[in-house]
Amino acid sequence: MDEIFEKIKGIIVDEINCDPKKVTPEAKLKDDLGADSIDAVQIIMDLEDTFNIQIEEDNPEAIQTVGNLVEYVKKLMK
Repeated sequence: MDEIFEKIKGIIVDEINCDPKKVTPEAKLKDDLGADSIDAVQIIMDLEDTFNIQIEEDNPEAIQTVGNLVEYVKKLMK
């Protein structure tokens, strides 16, 4: 696992208080981990602070899995 995934995993576990073992690249934020829209907003804010990025996702449904989120953050950091 890479460092970015581990940081994002930590943010997700802290925010939605889920089992860290469930946070895999394939895990769906809503269906598998139980994140709701308020959780999603807080996760985005935490990601912006942690990685010093600005997330402006017009289509939140495009980021459904943890892996999607990791790839999106990596893209913004380039």
